[in-house]
Amino acid sequence: MDFTSLAVAGMSLIGTLAGTFGGILVSNKLTTYRIEQLEKKVAAHNNVVERTYRLEGQMTEVQHDIRDLKSARS
Repeated sequence: MDFTSLAVAGMSLIGTLAGTFGGILVSNKLTTYRIEQLEKKVAAHNNVVERTYRLEGQMTEVQHDIRDLKSARS
């Protein structure tokens, strides 16, 4: 084997490894970013669910108050 062949093979190996690890890092960053965005959406959704639950409870109280006021007027 010739030194040139070994040098070319070594550079190819280094290029392949750099490309592979670079792709893995970029993919990992993208996945992490997308997970963070989904977590924000889930938190916003949970906030809406909690607020809706509280509002439903308040509406039940208001309906009872209205019923009491109507019966007091009669």
